[in-house]
Amino acid sequence: MNKTVTLVKEWGDFETKHPEGTIEDFCRYHLAKGREKKLKGPLVGGVIPSSNDGLLLKIIGRISKLNMSYANMALKGTDLNQIEEFGILATIKQEKNPKKTEVIYANLFELSSGTDMLTRMKKRGLIKEYNDKEDKRSKRIELTAKGEKVAEICLERILKNAKMLMHNLTDDDKELCIQLLKNTEMKFSALWQQHKGESFDEVYKNVVGEQKTLNKKK
Repeated sequence: MNKTVTLVKEWGDFETKHPEGTIEDFCRYHLAKGREKKLKGPLVGGVIPSSNDGLLLKIIGRISKLNMSYANMALKGTDLNQIEEFGILATIKQEKNPKKTEVIYANLFELSSGTDMLTRMKKRGLIKEYNDKEDKRSKRIELTAKGEKVAEICLERILKNAKMLMHNLTDDDKELCIQLLKNTEMKFSALWQQHKGESFDEVYKNVVGEQKTLNKKK
């Protein structure tokens, strides 16, 4: 097949799958497809899923757990006990004085567990809470001077941890990963609260649009 025709066909396939992708994104994607790296050691620990969906999610999940482990190591000696608390501080710092519920849901916590975490951080003097002037039923939170200082110290450590975990990837590889995965994160971050109270089968049908479940085959 003519090289130009091949390139146009591949661009068409990429554009269909990633309509927001740029030419630069396509170039990264195309190069990554043809680049093979020798693997050292097992691909993942334990059982290797039989589907690419499962394998990809297992790889993402294991990286997430490893990130939490090393990040918590990096936070030792600070006033934070776990990486999730840093996410809370970072959200408050960015939003200035958000509602409690906004902080909780932005970090993908259930209301009860998120409230408990905020209460513990308040007791340690990292955040302060006050009534929302426009909505008496809501509370707003801000960082204290101590919280600001802790957030600054921990940001440096968390960035070093991220650099350590990702240092084997080129900038192009990182941007490609972001391009491929960002829509999934955006989609389900917007949906997960709507799915509360529904059965998994209902959620599956709604998302996938197929009249079947994982437990039953027609």
